Amino acid sequence: MISGDIVPITAYILLNIRTGKEYEIADKLKNIESIKEVTITYGLWDIVAKIEVGSMSELDKIVFTIRSIEGVEQTATLVGI
Repeated sequence: MISGDIVPITAYILLNIRTGKEYEIADKLKNIESIKEVTITYGLWDIVAKIEVGSMSELDKIVFTIRSIEGVEQTATLVGI
């Protein structure tokens, strides 16, 4: 990496969703600019969203936005390096 290069931050947010709201919330997530991929899953987590941002403060804003969506019951954020 050359000094001064901006390295994007990739994060995955795992979401537990109120039963029956998975597709509705997945559609809402797809409209958030920094979310690059949304996958509905089976198991412990209902949705996995891939996020790419330029800073941790941007990630914080996205996580806050996601947690504010009605029907999102729990999240876990995994930040890649």
